[in-house]
Amino acid sequence: MKLGIVGLPNTGKSTIFNALTKAGAVTANYAFSTIEPNVGVIAVPDTRLDFLTELEKSVKTVPTSIEFVDMAGLVSGSSKGEGLGNKFLSYIREVDAIVHVVRCFDDGNVEGAVNPMNDIETINFELIFADIEILERRIEKTKKLLKADKGQAELLALYERVNKLLEDGVSARAFDLYPNEWDMLADMQFLSSKPVIYALNISETDAVEDAYLAQPYYSEAKSHADTEKSPLIVLCASLEAELSVLSEEEKAEFLVELGLNESRLDLFITESYKLLGLISFFTAGPKETRAWTVTLGTKAPRAAGKIHSDIERGFIRAEIVAFKHLEDAGSMVVARERGQVRLEGKEYVMNDGDVVLFRFNV
Repeated sequence: MKLGIVGLPNTGKSTIFNALTKAGAVTANYAFSTIEPNVGVIAVPDTRLDFLTELEKSVKTVPTSIEFVDMAGLVSGSSKGEGLGNKFLSYIREVDAIVHVVRCFDDGNVEGAVNPMNDIETINFELIFADIEILERRIEKTKKLLKADKGQAELLALYERVNKLLEDGVSARAFDLYPNEWDMLADMQFLSSKPVIYALNISETDAVEDAYLAQPYYSEAKSHADTEKSPLIVLCASLEAELSVLSEEEKAEFLVELGLNESRLDLFITESYKLLGLISFFTAGPKETRAWTVTLGTKAPRAAGKIHSDIERGFIRAEIVAFKHLEDAGSMVVARERGQVRLEGKEYVMNDGDVVLFRFNV
């Protein structure tokens, strides 16, 4: 599962990527300093692993991970091939969700006034324009098919209604459609339908004591994100880059000096993970405590297959306790005594935080 980090040139995309991965991607105050995408696999922070590792005295702890792709800066006209537009849009098609980095700082080195809403709209419109181009071709094709197949009328009506929404500047992710209508559009693969998390890159001054809350750009961007039902994260990329190379002790001291409570990077990663519709379940024992990733709605046998295909094929049942119950109980023994350890069959749908022991035939 991949998240593409996108934004206009010089918004701080590569700085955030470097803070996440310590990968040393090029960062510079000129357009297209990133041309080919940089890719990094990031461990998802989860304090539940610490508890389970201590509980089981595990020798090894393995977190789950997600993949971030740092992409070239988008410019107005990308949908028509401006800048690295065609290449950019092809990369967007390959990711599962978007992290949209928005510049909310002015350090004197980047040209142009700070205008977060303009930045947001520029990228959203380019994705919408690309969708309109594809949809208009589909509309023309469906009109021709309609002459011989009157059953195409319903589909054509939906295409034309959706096209009007796109022309009005509504991203596909914000469409209010019935489930069967989404099914009819499934093969369209609209770029503007991809889930997005808005990352406001603020100055160090605005980061201190949450001063950004009083800034107009924050309320405007939050209102837009809320309208789309998209998450919004606020962080200072340059500060996170500095913190990322420090030890935990040095990081804590630095945050105290700045008057900050915590780094926003962990929140950024966990929100990105949720954006992909992913949850974690755990296996724990003396040898290893590990987090496993599945999508929402995954049933127990398929989850078992994440560990090994033989476990999925030979699945009998799953012995499950919710992490919160295990944490409250303090041990599996007490959790069993409380009746909180359950036996679940093939139709059980996994929940985030399930601690599992799969029973199977070899």
